[in-house]
Amino acid sequence: MIEVGVIEEAGAAEVALDPIRARLLGLLAEPHSATSLAAVVGLPRQKVNYHLKTLEAHGLVELVEERRKGNVTERVMRATAASFVISPTALSAVQPDPERSPDRLSARWLLALAARLVKETGQLITGAARAGKPLATFALDGTVRFASAADRAAFTQELTAAVAALVGRYHDEQAPGGRDHRVIVAIHPKISEKES
Repeated sequence: MIEVGVIEEAGAAEVALDPIRARLLGLLAEPHSATSLAAVVGLPRQKVNYHLKTLEAHGLVELVEERRKGNVTERVMRATAASFVISPTALSAVQPDPERSPDRLSARWLLALAARLVKETGQLITGAARAGKPLATFALDGTVRFASAADRAAFTQELTAAVAALVGRYHDEQAPGGRDHRVIVAIHPKISEKES
């Protein structure tokens, strides 16, 4: 089981967003049969089995083992990922595009950038998995507490200058065999535990 699965197809997103199936996906972080899940969620085994087959058809759950119990073969399933994120690709007609209105100070532009990050990273993960190759990525996450709005503005100016200097130092437009990489730096207020 992988840590985070990316749902790229509209049909799979629709299936995963159904409340019963979403609950089953959460429970399937651990292997279960339709019978054991039915006892937990309070639904008939046949109904749970129907939902499991739908989830399986979209690659959201997988068979772990089959057990014979008398005349019946019990299928033990688990989710293909511990958690899932839905790529904007699943909503291709309405997916955000940061190129439409680039505004470095807009929260909506930040959200469009984040959506593009999910979309592109999901596609890269899928491609790397198909090719059986590792994917080279890097992420940095941290928290900074500003004493004032002026300090926040000064920080963003210094950060912009530092990143621009690094990009200027390492970017080589003429590098044979080189590959472009996206650099995204975001600053937003952190949501406190009370707010989430």
